[in-house]
Amino acid sequence: MKVESGRVVRIDVELRVKGGDVIESSAKSGPVEYKQGGGQMIRGLETALEGLEAGEEKSGTIEAAAAFGTKESQPKMKIPRDAFPKDATLEEGAEFEAKGPTGTPVKLEVLSVDDDVIQARVVHPLADKDIEYKVKVLSVRPPPPPVPKVEKADDLLVEDTGE
Repeated sequence: MKVESGRVVRIDVELRVKGGDVIESSAKSGPVEYKQGGGQMIRGLETALEGLEAGEEKSGTIEAAAAFGTKESQPKMKIPRDAFPKDATLEEGAEFEAKGPTGTPVKLEVLSVDDDVIQARVVHPLADKDIEYKVKVLSVRPPPPPVPKVEKADDLLVEDTGE
């Protein structure tokens, strides 16, 4: 069975910043399982895996735009001035470390400053970095069937199992 959109894929993978440090390795954390096309995996890696079958291996480089994006493609947001420390130097181009909604570190790049609001860009730590990958497809299977929607208890068919 080939890796195609909607299928559940299990892989061994190593990701590293091009020419640099390993950022993810299933040798340490165990195999990775994800739904192809479900947005759980970096886009460039999903594209590279499309059409492979269990047992196949592949390696290559994912350009920054298809990995964690470019700095310019990162989301912009408006932040109240009082959310920053009072002694913070807020000027265009300044960068700050912050924690995202899940607690992961993010970098904020200041785009503009006025008295009450700072416009900033949330920059992923790996933005603008090409990513090298080595991957082995361990298994590919169809997705599980959808869970039926039950509107009310009368819609349930309950059988006596004799227990």
